[in-house]
Order: sequence, then C-alpha cells, then structure tokens
Amino acid sequence: MHTPFRRALAPCLTAALVALSLGGAALPALAAAGASALAGVEKRDAAFDKWADGFAADWVRLSPQRATGDQYFSGAEQQALDRQLAPITPAQRAKYTALAKAGVARLDRFLAGPLDATQRVSAETMRWSLANHVAGERFDDHAFVFSQFGGTHIALVNFMTSTHPMRRAADVDSYLARLAQIGERMDQASARARASAARGMLPPRFILERAQGQVDAFLKPSADKNVLVTSLAERSTALADLSPQARAAAIGKATAIVGKRILPAYARTQALLAELHPKTGDDAGIARLPDGAAAYSHALASYTGTTLSAAQIHAIGLREVARIEGEMDRHLRQLGFTEGSIDVRMKALDKTFQPGADPDPRAAILASYVAMVKDAEQRSAKLFNLMPRAPVEVRREPPLTEGSASAHYSLPAPDGSLPGIFWVPMRGPTFDMIRMRSLAYHEAVPGHHFQLAIQQELGGLPKFRTQRIFGGGSAHSEGWALYTERLAVEQGWYEGDVPGLLGALGSELFRARRLVVDTGLHSKGWTRQQAIDYGIGAAEVERYVVWPGQACAYMLGMLRILELRDKARLALGERFTLPAFHDVILKNGSVPMDVLAKIIDQWIAEQAKPA
Repeated sequence: MHTPFRRALAPCLTAALVALSLGGAALPALAAAGASALAGVEKRDAAFDKWADGFAADWVRLSPQRATGDQYFSGAEQQALDRQLAPITPAQRAKYTALAKAGVARLDRFLAGPLDATQRVSAETMRWSLANHVAGERFDDHAFVFSQFGGTHIALVNFMTSTHPMRRAADVDSYLARLAQIGERMDQASARARASAARGMLPPRFILERAQGQVDAFLKPSADKNVLVTSLAERSTALADLSPQARAAAIGKATAIVGKRILPAYARTQALLAELHPKTGDDAGIARLPDGAAAYSHALASYTGTTLSAAQIHAIGLREVARIEGEMDRHLRQLGFTEGSIDVRMKALDKTFQPGADPDPRAAILASYVAMVKDAEQRSAKLFNLMPRAPVEVRREPPLTEGSASAHYSLPAPDGSLPGIFWVPMRGPTFDMIRMRSLAYHEAVPGHHFQLAIQQELGGLPKFRTQRIFGGGSAHSEGWALYTERLAVEQGWYEGDVPGLLGALGSELFRARRLVVDTGLHSKGWTRQQAIDYGIGAAEVERYVVWPGQACAYMLGMLRILELRDKARLALGERFTLPAFHDVILKNGSVPMDVLAKIIDQWIAEQAKPA
C-alpha cells in the first residue's frame, strides 16, 4: 500500500515545484558565494571565526531569556543574564536593528573573500537571518503585543514557569530578581500596544478578546495561588542546597512581588485591552492594517524561503487539497465511509475511536503518545545514522495556554537539565485520536526532536549554529517535520492501520489547507468564519491571524526537501541512500532553503566522484 502511495505523489509535487520556481531567488551575496563554494574553495578565514563568534554573542546578549534557554554563556556572565528580562522598548528594538545592519555589511565583505565550506554556510545563514530582520523592522508593529499566541502576558509566565532553570538555590534568587521585573515589562508592552494602536495597528476584536480572557484568568487567583508562586513552590522542593526556611522566605517574597507589582501591572493591561476593545473590528487579515500587503509579502518570503506570491501559494494549496482529498476518498471508501464530504466522513471515523469520558482519558492518551514516540525511535534506526543523545518526553500543555495552544516541541537544555519536550494540549471533551501518530512523528521522532536536538549536539559547527542563533527559518524546521510525516507513510509505518494512514493524510491535508486559508485571510479578504468553514479549527485560524505567513512554511518546506531528494536520487542512482541523505540535512543544522540546495548539490557532486 505504501509504495504505490509514494509513487503517486511524486509527479504532481515535482511539477508544482518546477512550474512555480519554489526555490526562490537567493540574496545577491549568497548567489555569488555559492559558485565559489561549489568550485571547491576551502580556505579557512580565522578572522571570520573570531568575528562571527563575537557577533553571535552580542546578539544573544540582547535577549537574556534566549541566553538562559540556551545557557549560551558560562560563569558570572550567564548568572547575570539569568537575573534579567529583556526590555520591551523602542530603544531595545533599535539595538537589534543597528546590530543586524552592521552584521549584514560585515558579512558581505567576508562572503566576497575566501571561506571554507563550513564558514560559507555559516556566513550565508547569518546573512539571511539578519537581512530578514532588517527588512522586517518596518513591520514590527503589525504583530499585536498581547496576542493569544505568545503575547507578552503569556510569554513571560511560560518562560518563568518552564524555562527559567531551577537547579540550585542561586536560581531561586535569580527567579525572584526576574519576578521583580515582570511588572515593568508588562507596562512597557502596554505602552507599545498603545503606541501601535495610535498608528492604526489594532488586532481584530476576536483576537483582543482571547488576550482579555487570558489576562482575566491570570488575575483571578490570589497572589499566593498565582502560577508564578505555585510554580516556584513546586520546582524548588527538590533543591538540595535550599533550606526549608530559605524556601519559605523565597515563596513569601514571590507572593509579595506578585501581589504588589505583577497583579497591578496585569490589571493595567486589562484596562488597556478594555479601552481598545471598542476600536477593534472583525476584519481578520493583515491587509486591514497600514502597509499590510507589504507586511504579508515580507512574512511569506521570510517564513517560506521563496519568492512565491500569495496568489501562487494559494494555487499550490488548492491543487494539493484536491490531490490529498482524492487519496483520502479511496481509503475512506475502503473502510465503508462513502457518504458525505471528506470532513464529514473523517469526523464519523474519528468518532468511532473516541474514548469514554469516565474515567478521564487524558492519562491514557498521554501514555499512548509516549508509546508512539518510543516505537518511532525503533523504526527510525533503519533510516537515520544520526540520532540525538538527548531524550524526549511527552507532556501536557500548561493550563494557562492549553485553551489556545497547538501541539509543539521545545528544545532540550544544552546542559542536560531539561529533555526535549513534545507538548500536547488536551482540551477535550473530544480528542483527535487518529492523527496521534502523525503528530508524534512531526513534533518528536523523527521530526523536530531529531532535527533540533541533533543540531544542538553537533561537533564541528560553531556554537551559534548548534544553538540556532541564526537559522533557516520555519521552512527548514517545519518543512523537515512535515517531511518526516510523509517519510513514515512512504516507509510503511501505517501498514495494516488504514485509520492511522487516514490520520496522516488528514494531517497533510491540514497543511495544504493552511496554504489556502493563510493566503485567503491575508490577501483575499477572507473572514474568520470563511477560514473555519474551509475546514480549519477556530483556534488554528486565530493562530494564522496573529502569525501571518508562518502556516505556509510547512508544506512549501516539505515540497522543497522532496524536490532535493528526488534530484539526489536521480543523480546518484544506486549510490543514493536515505540515511545518507538525511545525514546531510541533519548534520548541517538549520539553514535557509537556498543554502540547503547548495549543500545538497555539493554532496551529490562528491558522491558522484569515482570511488
């Protein structure tokens, strides 16, 4: 079953890629550099290494939260950063832009000279990331500060409760130092939201209302029951060097900070959102905002790594939707589901797999995800030479964000204090049972966990690449994760499991529909309800509203990887192996798609040489 399915997909995908030039246009410096790299220039420039390492460190210093998550530094410098939260001010944004512009100028000079292959990939990747930052500066305020998906009011809480380390007593003191800054950061975010609103940069009403609900929920418990206090109490219990008296004193300090500083700041944000509410409307797309069309074009280029227009992406989406629905129709008929639309029949199929409400099925579902990840690890051994050392765990999404979150993956801590985590929202009362396997493959193994944990563990690459300080954007990371979903289908992982195969096809259909819905919302005037009626859930639609373009990265990134794989297989014939192809992608980490294409070309040339 799986082999004919794979063969049936390849022709139309390749045609889509060729017809629409999915590769996009490289930045001028990258295009010029590529010819030199492929010509075999292998002269290492020590000055580049020194500059790049220093520049990356300066970039990370601008974000103490990033420095903490990556544990990028050591000793006193890291300890100092672990006590800070980045300001949310125009001056801080200006520092980023000034540094990015200086970096692009310096990289252009390096790229014009001799670099070895690894340095050139590093330079091209850095330049792509920094140039995107500079080009996107004028669109910073198109993103609402208090969106329901990663807004400041959520990001600060999630960071403190999940990412801030809790390894020793000193981390408790750092936690309290950061806690004391949250009120000021919230006020800074409110000031930015107010300034943006004065320029006409307002969110849709339904997005503002999601943020209002989250702020209201945060304010509801008393200070001693607030998640910032209860998390500290819970996470500090196992600290060997923290006495019971010191722990009690820390919890008391945290309670006071929350009550006197943080809750009042959130209340001020609550008042601001109420003030803005009457000024908002129902229009969903970014085109409603000043310079919105240009902002969307930039977002598409940044997230997809292509020069495709919104209209071209919309057309690819429509074509892929029709193809996948045709595949699903055949399998649904095989199971006896013959009446109604694809969505109607899939819901009927899914209904047959729904667990009972009593006892609560969430624990069993979480255990099933754990088993699926372990099974995928065993199956992956035949397809991958590179495997991550860091473990991956499956955890339920925290209560504060579960109402609006999608499943996602978070990186392991470089020092081993945290594993990779596959976060699963379990809102209920119904659960998406037949798509569980494809979701586990995408977010954990062999998807994001293989890709991102391996990158973090790679030797021979500079630290700023292993830590993804500069990378290839969503098209590379999400394209890879969706590619691994397809890989599981191709390799027969669903043999004997037609419902699971339909779940996988349904997941791919979801990504194809995203192309249609995202471009529909932001370039064709679609309403929120039109997007929902097309087959995308309300929470997902609202995610696309606040994150224009990102949803297009998945399918377009996968198509590009498949195109490169087909090219390599055709060129190498019997010399081509999947594990070797996967190695090339994984051992180079996150790079722009144009840079990945050059890497694959170089690999093909090397493999084609006589033995």
